[in-house]
Amino acid sequence: MAAARQFHAREGHLTVPRKHVEDVDGEPVGLGQFLNNTRRRAATLSPQRQADLDALGMRW
Repeated sequence: MAAARQFHAREGHLTVPRKHVEDVDGEPVGLGQFLNNTRRRAATLSPQRQADLDALGMRW
């Protein structure tokens, strides 16, 4: 979620290419793949996680 928040703060959206890697505190995070997997597993996400991603403008 930190990578998603960081990307959204910088870019103003959460439309991330699948191969995008976000640098969070010096650590590479595969944000694009994470969001792709999250979309496929949306039914199993907690309501809080869904709300957090919705607040960032997640495309389901």
